[in-house]
Amino acid sequence: MSVMSMRAPDDADLVDLETLGWDSWFVERFQPFAEQALHQARVAVAHNYLYQLYTPEGELMAEVSGKLRHESGGADSIPVVGDWVAIRPSETERKGTIEGVLPRRSCFVRKAAGEPTRRQVVAANIDTVFLVCGLDNDFNLRRIERYLVAIQESGAAPVIVLNKTDACADVEAASGAVSALSPDTPLHLTSCLTDGGVDPLRAHLSRGRTVALLGSSGVGKSTIINRLLGTDRQRTREVRSRDGRGRHTTTQRELIVIPDGGMLIDTPGMRELQLWDSTDSLEGTFDDIDTLAGDCRFRDCAHDREPGCTVRAAVEDGRLTSSRYDNYRQLQRERESLRRRREELARLEEHRRVKTVHRAMRAMRHNQLTDKE
Repeated sequence: MSVMSMRAPDDADLVDLETLGWDSWFVERFQPFAEQALHQARVAVAHNYLYQLYTPEGELMAEVSGKLRHESGGADSIPVVGDWVAIRPSETERKGTIEGVLPRRSCFVRKAAGEPTRRQVVAANIDTVFLVCGLDNDFNLRRIERYLVAIQESGAAPVIVLNKTDACADVEAASGAVSALSPDTPLHLTSCLTDGGVDPLRAHLSRGRTVALLGSSGVGKSTIINRLLGTDRQRTREVRSRDGRGRHTTTQRELIVIPDGGMLIDTPGMRELQLWDSTDSLEGTFDDIDTLAGDCRFRDCAHDREPGCTVRAAVEDGRLTSSRYDNYRQLQRERESLRRRREELARLEEHRRVKTVHRAMRAMRHNQLTDKE
């Protein structure tokens, strides 16, 4: 979808609000904006400061108002793909101004690359996440665990998609290993090289439902979307033959309406997923370890060197794999490190705030004394 492709819509281009995912939850939260005579729209593509929006009257381009940009609480409160926004349409052009962002029912976030104390919202208002993993050289159980933690934190429902079954010598073993990680998570085997190879995924697509595809570069996200759409809409490339590593083809996030019902959000591949706030979702994803931890001698056991640790005992007797235990400990360390850095940043911000207040008070007292003289 190109920024330059905007044109006056015909009847075939129009999509009603319910098809875009609008429901009573958003109606209630839009009420303050309705009182300002603003209109509803959903973000389809974000181009830095320019946004492509879906509206019942067709697609239009919009910019964030200066007031909203000034009052926003940070970069993650600026609109992202999937957001519902309140707009003031232009009376003369197919343009608009975004005056507000509705609360998000769910959002997938990660720690912003290179910025240890800032989170990045990847996409918003997602009902289901297709976690796409390639059954080729990209297959990695530990990466799947990491993604499952982030998806659980997002508020969306995870669905694991093991793609490229044609490239795997033992599909049954791979799918069994993944099922053991999260037995209650739906799992589908797909191959984009065969007719009907992605048909199992259609059960998760229906009118008003939003599905985001997440996974590394080269796992086949764009090809899956093309198969579901029945047309080669998304650009694709072959993986590198020397190492099986994927190459980025999707360079921006995009919300795509499926003619048969439902919406898909395509996302660029992530080489590395740094978690943001995984306190509850870590235990939920590693519920087997959480259950074992309930029998540790100490309630605050870190499962490291403490005596009477049932988690380490399970590793030693083979009930828990050492790789799963190591990944759990690594995610714990990342969570703790991020928590410390965020607390330090908050402390520094408070210190600067207090200094500013004291400086203002000294200036005020000085002025009062000067006036008396």
